[in-house]
Amino acid sequence: MARRVLEKTTFSTGELAPELWGRSDLNAYGNGAARLRNVFIEPSGGVRRRPGIALIDAVSGPVRLIAFEFNTEQTYLLVFGDYQGTVYRAGVAIVGFETPFGVMHHALLNWTQSADTLLVTHPEVEPMRLTRKASGADVSDGVGVWEMTNWAWRETAVKRFQPYYKFGDPAVSITPSGTSGTVSITASSALFEAGHVGTRWRIQGIEGEIAGVSSATLATIALQEALPDASTTQDFEEQVFSPVRGWPRSVTFHQDRMVIGGSRDLPNRLWMSKSGDLFNFDLGEGLDDAAIEFALLADQVNAITGIFAGRHLQVFTSGSEWMVTGDPLTPANIQVTRQTRIGSRADRTVPLVNVDGATIFAARSGRELREFLFTDVEQAYGAADLALLSRHLVQGPVDQAFDADHRLLHVVMGDGSLGTLTLYRSEAITAWSAQRVEGAAFRAVAVAGGEVYLCLERDGKFYLGRFDEGCGLDLSITAELAEGESPRRHWGGFDDLEGVTLAVWADGVLYRDITVSGGTVSLPNAVSTVVVGLPFIHEIAALPPAGSDGTRAHGGNALRLVSVTFRVQQTAQLRVDTGRGFRDVTLGRGRSEDAAYSGDVSLRALGWRRGSAGRDNDGLWRIAGDFPRPFLLLGVASELGVND
Repeated sequence: MARRVLEKTTFSTGELAPELWGRSDLNAYGNGAARLRNVFIEPSGGVRRRPGIALIDAVSGPVRLIAFEFNTEQTYLLVFGDYQGTVYRAGVAIVGFETPFGVMHHALLNWTQSADTLLVTHPEVEPMRLTRKASGADVSDGVGVWEMTNWAWRETAVKRFQPYYKFGDPAVSITPSGTSGTVSITASSALFEAGHVGTRWRIQGIEGEIAGVSSATLATIALQEALPDASTTQDFEEQVFSPVRGWPRSVTFHQDRMVIGGSRDLPNRLWMSKSGDLFNFDLGEGLDDAAIEFALLADQVNAITGIFAGRHLQVFTSGSEWMVTGDPLTPANIQVTRQTRIGSRADRTVPLVNVDGATIFAARSGRELREFLFTDVEQAYGAADLALLSRHLVQGPVDQAFDADHRLLHVVMGDGSLGTLTLYRSEAITAWSAQRVEGAAFRAVAVAGGEVYLCLERDGKFYLGRFDEGCGLDLSITAELAEGESPRRHWGGFDDLEGVTLAVWADGVLYRDITVSGGTVSLPNAVSTVVVGLPFIHEIAALPPAGSDGTRAHGGNALRLVSVTFRVQQTAQLRVDTGRGFRDVTLGRGRSEDAAYSGDVSLRALGWRRGSAGRDNDGLWRIAGDFPRPFLLLGVASELGVND
């Protein structure tokens, strides 16, 4: 019998998709795992039990979460619900406001922030701006005055500098009945709708407001100035954004301009404001600071799904990705170049995220997460697939946010799971793991002020929570005794979790299967502090061994795990299965039950195996535990016996 030692010093390729379990020739195989659940992969390569999720609030239904950073000290979380919004600071709701956006609009909601203003768009709803104003005592308490208003275009007595466009057949003409005041206009074919009332039109460069619509070919308009003449003309256009033509799809800021990407009826068009005048879209005479507009012309109409201001202005559409260049951007030197042909989801706004100069976007297929990155060698953008090795974990992304402090990209999937990607390009680490909450589904995620906020749905109820290093349970609530109060068995205040069977961490002891009744949990012993929440199990499973010495087919040799050594750090529980079921391993002598241990733990093992069936329990070892205390696995050394 030959002996072999397998050293695993990193998990830097994360959980590998089952279709790669036959590729033991890949470096990724040696640095990966068969299963990584409810753990985060450290940039250094170790695997850590994820934090618990502290319950912040119960919310009335589905929400979108938006980070708002007024400055480095004052950061907020905006929670958009059903025509209602709430501002949270440090996990506390401080202000509520009304919005025109309902749950039905959440999928295509888009936003961008500049200083104290958040711009919010949806192709079916008039765009809004949410402004945080500070005055008086509000400056010191950080609450401020929050106001949601409509966009206000730059305007003079006779002109409103918003985008205009001639919709329909270019041959359509109109005939005004006069040159000034309120006149009727007759179209050569169907042109007007009832929703046009109140919208601005331009006829031969003169603006007016539609006062009434009598039919599809007849309307009245109140002119702001006198027309040159009352002759029939094809020189007319209407405001781009209106109840009839739809509203902006996406928005951002780039080179001191506001950039609008697409609308409902002009999905492939870009508008850039006048430089330094964000709500002025007057094209003027094409001077360097004038507004700019153009369509992305390609072999097919690709609806713009998102725009991002990075090294260049990046435009993401349903069929391809584009680069807009010009230094600076002017009407004379702007260049638009298609870079890749991946395409983004058109039915869902997944926020674009920048990580070290690369823009992460969810691909149209729903099974890919792409990294749009400029390369100096090729002077062009590429779009590498970050999910290539862990395709099974990417199931229709619906939301994403990057935790820069821990190098973690959290991606909410359509199936309710949360994929977590440790992304550290300089160290060649692209590692996926998956998070689950018992009986619950993740619905939204945002990172604000270094905190990761999550919306979860459980039994038709929705909750707002955040990752909390201080708790090891999900949807957890922490309660302590008041000063001078004696330890007690019955603890109330858990009405949001009524009827839910939970775990309770109290005075260093884990009580399982405790049901909330009347908003109260009852324990067998009197305790001084409790953390009440849903337990979760962290899982780490080794990939099936290759088992070949090069003389026979893959898996042909018989293998025996002789011993395995786990190197752990600050770990309170180690529960291992080496082929005969899970068992708890004693960590250090004289250590209290919840005290953390750092060092090596060696186990002996028995039993031979030949090949594997491709299951995630076919590896040489598995780890699983629900103890709500820290766990960090740094590496594993496995000693094997190999026989014919």
